[in-house]
Amino acid sequence: MTKLVFKQLTQENEIDIALDRIEHYSNVRLPSEYVRRCNITGGFYNGQLASIYMLVTEPAFRSISFIPDEIKKTNPFFNEDQYNMVEINGLWISPSLKTPMLQVSVWGHLIKDIFLCKKKHVLLMRNSKTKSMERFLNMVNPEILYEGEPNQMSGQKTHQMIEVSHSTRWSIILNIPKYIQEFYQRKRRSALHEKQQLVKISRA
Repeated sequence: MTKLVFKQLTQENEIDIALDRIEHYSNVRLPSEYVRRCNITGGFYNGQLASIYMLVTEPAFRSISFIPDEIKKTNPFFNEDQYNMVEINGLWISPSLKTPMLQVSVWGHLIKDIFLCKKKHVLLMRNSKTKSMERFLNMVNPEILYEGEPNQMSGQKTHQMIEVSHSTRWSIILNIPKYIQEFYQRKRRSALHEKQQLVKISRA
């Protein structure tokens, strides 16, 4: 089976393609000054870009900027050193990665990169109205920092409703058994789906 090949995206044309994919999926265009501070990783399948994720390893973080000031004043988490945080953004996985092995390989590579960043806290943000990241986030035991309308300044754009949470580097690593369980659950769902499709074809 063809493997995913991961590499850092550094060329302007590669980054533009990645931003187009993320915008098409999320309806949010990430600002260029923010993107320049990201480590952008692309996964290539049969030579085509099939997955993306970004890691931001120093402030300012988009997820924190969208949290209202009154929340940040009352939660002791925001007294932590932001240089000991990493933010995940721009996560996109193409529908072309149809098998559980290919899908899970993206998560595995992301988890490895998070661990190698050696940051204590991992910042996570998602659109509250979509469920695509909810299963993954639940596996890393996140603590929700804020859920609601984002605090937006001029020129900023994000989802109408957001959930910002955080986990820790070690929590993400220690939950590897949950990821393995999810992998086997995806395999079972995939096999069941294929069986149902075969039944439909045989009845046609």
